[in-house]
Amino acid sequence: MKELLKIYENKQPEIIFNWKDPETEAEGWTVINSLRGGAAGGGTRMREGLDMNEVLSLAKTMEVKFTVSGPAIGGAKSGINFNPHDPRKKGVLERWYKAVAPLLKNYYGTGGDLNVDEIHEVIPITEESGVWHPQEGVFNGHFKPTEADKINRIGQLRHGVIKALEDTNLTPSIARKFTVADMITGFGVAEAARHYYDIYGGTVVGKRAIVQGFGNVGSAAAYYLAQMGAKVVGIIDRDGGVINEKGFSFEEIKELFLNKNGNTLVAENMIPFKEINERIWSLPCEIFAPCAASRLIKQEQIDQMIHAGLEVISCGANVPFADKEIFFGSIMEDTDKKVSLIPDFISNCGMARVFAYFMERKVKMTDEAIFDDTSNTIKRALQRTFAKSASKTRISETAFEIALKELV
Repeated sequence: MKELLKIYENKQPEIIFNWKDPETEAEGWTVINSLRGGAAGGGTRMREGLDMNEVLSLAKTMEVKFTVSGPAIGGAKSGINFNPHDPRKKGVLERWYKAVAPLLKNYYGTGGDLNVDEIHEVIPITEESGVWHPQEGVFNGHFKPTEADKINRIGQLRHGVIKALEDTNLTPSIARKFTVADMITGFGVAEAARHYYDIYGGTVVGKRAIVQGFGNVGSAAAYYLAQMGAKVVGIIDRDGGVINEKGFSFEEIKELFLNKNGNTLVAENMIPFKEINERIWSLPCEIFAPCAASRLIKQEQIDQMIHAGLEVISCGANVPFADKEIFFGSIMEDTDKKVSLIPDFISNCGMARVFAYFMERKVKMTDEAIFDDTSNTIKRALQRTFAKSASKTRISETAFEIALKELV
């Protein structure tokens, strides 16, 4: 696996597109690791301090993810180095998508990512730039459909991603109109933990869980974990968090979900960040769902969790460990040897899988069908990993080996 990983990491990306905004200090990159299958896909993120290497590592991560989620295309990513809270953000995105439109028409598909919203920013702004849909390049480069077929499938994508959930088992509120895009990634993170116990032995019911981050992914993961009978005992967010060693009830988690302010946890009994960051890592729990930003989790934090009884990690964030390496740095490798570590490209593939699902010819558009498809995709990936090695450790190493054999 290490040899395959070295070859894959060191292979130069096929395309690097670099853009400098003429009106602000913003700079952006699209990195296309390869045009495997004639196209590449990966979301657009914005943050201050972002650089080309971050975009490159995420493009390579996307390519590995597509071996699980499909379609069989290359990995890509776009990133803009700019403060997302700057009032000039909309103008920056408009000029960015105009510049990158030729790629989006022919062979690159994008979506929302960190600080860039799929529904309110990516879709309307790319349309203004003459792109039918942010995934049009994947249709043209990979699927090569007839015009009529393309119209039908783009219609599925347009409707499906922004579809308001109506199934009361899948949404915390019918009145608030949560979409597939809002909920699917966190759903996959929770389902990965459930399938892990079903396949490797045990049950998710009654297991104590800690969730890091309470944005779209973390809040949805907490909601679905509580719904399936796990006990969420702690949530740590950017400004603070909450702890209940007996576990919050499903109703309490639902209330926290509905009360969040944008992507931020809001609670009456909020523990300040400094205090919760000292306490939460030694809290007894079996499940950990890191769903905040990439590269946050330190070795000593994981060591404390393992000492407190940690069994499985289901990653909501891409590359959650504070390693320098693109993949499989020392913290991740050490963790993988000690507990069951479900890699990000399996557990957080929900949105990539939704895109792949809607790109298929004619699919069922019900909430249940869409969510079952993501659940079954994650289940199959874990079953394939289990078939290669039934050990509860080195799950990530085994999963990477399976994926890299398709790519190298």
